[in-house]
Amino acid sequence: MNAVLFDFSGTLFRIESTESWLRAVLRDTGITLSEPELAEAARALESAGAMPGGAQPERLPEEFAEAWAARDESAALHRAAYTGVARQVPLPDPALYDALYDRHMAPAAWTPYPDTEDVLRTLRERGIGVGVVSNIGWDLRPVFREHGLAPYVDAYVLSYEHGIQKPDSRLFAVACEALGVDPEDVLMVGDERRADGGAAALGCGVHFVDHRPVAERPDSLRPVLELVGPGGLQERG
Repeated sequence: MNAVLFDFSGTLFRIESTESWLRAVLRDTGITLSEPELAEAARALESAGAMPGGAQPERLPEEFAEAWAARDESAALHRAAYTGVARQVPLPDPALYDALYDRHMAPAAWTPYPDTEDVLRTLRERGIGVGVVSNIGWDLRPVFREHGLAPYVDAYVLSYEHGIQKPDSRLFAVACEALGVDPEDVLMVGDERRADGGAAALGCGVHFVDHRPVAERPDSLRPVLELVGPGGLQERG
């Protein structure tokens, strides 16, 4: 049996824009900002790296460095790291920081790339196992269910559930074991060369895609079907 492992954010799904994220929370909480204030706050939040799945911090204050480095090892660390950097940006209500964090976990905040469903469905039709291996601090399974993609995923291996972050090869080993496959017969697909490339240390093949907006990346996952072939993994590396 052969299998493909996929990263989540930037590979199968893309998070909404920072402005959309902030606008949704303001709408839900009934707090208003003028359009110039909203745009400025969104820019500041993006610069701070406050949205999980979004941009990295342009400058990470030293007091957040330790929590940030280990943020995907537990749900508590993940929330603390992201709400901590978000609080660098002044907002009109302190409750907004946790509301913003909660919003990013909502299925509505995520959009699958245009070819995600077709690629996952085709792999399922070929009898190839599919796993999702993600550095994350929350349960992403509802996102897959809401977007109708859960039937195509055989195993989820989430860093916070195991206390291990990519690129640690142990996380990929957990995924291979869950799917009942040897690492040499597995392809890892992701957008981060350091994190997702950790699968190579276990013997997996690795294929990278670019973390780009949904409209700019209509078919970057389709080469996976050629790499795997009609009935199994053909190429590695």
